Amino acid sequence: MLDHTDIPALMDDMGARARAAAGVLATASSERKHAALVSAAEALEASTQAILDANCEDLAFAEARGLSPAMIDRLVLDTRRVRAMADGLRAIAAQRDPVGRVLAEWDVPSGLHIQRVATPLGVIGVVYESRPNVTADAGALCLQSGNAVILRGGSESLHSSAAIHACLVQGLRQAGLPEGCIQLVPTRDRAMVSAMLGAVRHIDVIVPRGGKGLVGLVQAEARVPVFAHLEGICHVYADRDADLDKARRVVLNAKTRRTGICGAAECLLIDWRFYTQHGPVLIEDLIRAGVEVRTEGELLKIPGTVRAAPDDFGREFLDKIIAARLVDGVDEAIGHIRRHGSGHTESILTENDATADRFFRELDSAILMRNASTQFADGGEFGMGAEIGIATGKLHARGPVGAEQLTSFKYLVTGDGTIRP
Repeated sequence: MLDHTDIPALMDDMGARARAAAGVLATASSERKHAALVSAAEALEASTQAILDANCEDLAFAEARGLSPAMIDRLVLDTRRVRAMADGLRAIAAQRDPVGRVLAEWDVPSGLHIQRVATPLGVIGVVYESRPNVTADAGALCLQSGNAVILRGGSESLHSSAAIHACLVQGLRQAGLPEGCIQLVPTRDRAMVSAMLGAVRHIDVIVPRGGKGLVGLVQAEARVPVFAHLEGICHVYADRDADLDKARRVVLNAKTRRTGICGAAECLLIDWRFYTQHGPVLIEDLIRAGVEVRTEGELLKIPGTVRAAPDDFGREFLDKIIAARLVDGVDEAIGHIRRHGSGHTESILTENDATADRFFRELDSAILMRNASTQFADGGEFGMGAEIGIATGKLHARGPVGAEQLTSFKYLVTGDGTIRP
């Protein structure tokens, strides 16, 4: 049995098995991948109690370590969340196989016929904190896109992730695919993260899922290419032409539905004319919901608000806290978001088509919304079944990273004895 304390040997062993499995998976039929995912979904449902028991162990460990309520919320599993994982696997299985898609094709004067065809990336490393459901989502998305994956879950979610991973392995066995297609790092040793970040022989891309500390570490130290977002500093802008009822619903949902996810609103911008017409209703709604509103100037006159520190604008709270500011129109809102945003998700609340169009054209965040909660910044809600993360970079993948985004491409060129003069 391999010594889990010998990190270099463990990395080499997992990497070699992943590379071998990737070669098999790259040419696996859509039917085999579909069978593996459906079988894994059935195993998840059948193993619900075992998964919840493992989760109880993780919760005890996390509470002993003093994890924040937001991190605990990410860790907690219940029957509904296990069912959602199974449903996510089935949704991914039902999608069109992204491998082998003809992305473009054309003929050139020399007589060559050229196709650009989607191919797997190879081996993907996923490093994540707290959320054990990432084990299922990431494993399934990598499988569907023909990639082998090495999963390194947070130390606080080790037991839950292992129970979920066992269901994925059961699906692989049922479909006759190598178990090396989806591997879970079996140790809490942080040295394994560093080993993955430097494993250029074994891993083709790293995807970090977690807080600023984890993602910043990965981006700073990785020798392997990275798909990542550093922070989810999401803004909601209530324009002068916003519908009051829609604005109240969206603002409250964007902040309070789940405060610990990267799509939670962290800053509310309110147009002066909206505020003059409707008063402090948006702020009061948040305060009644138990949200601490950190603000400045005129908004500090609202009972229950708190004076904002300079760095509260441009901060990811991941808690029942939001920064709020009055702005003079969409230009000032756009300027604020450009200065303080992280390129993740922004939402404008307006009934004015021209203003919405300007907001969409002049901001370059990965996701821009109109009259909708930023909590929809999620691959499942985008019809992707699930997502492995929200990429805020501008190369390759951007926004929710689903199965299609986990492919690259190659060129297939056909001639007929064609030579170049």
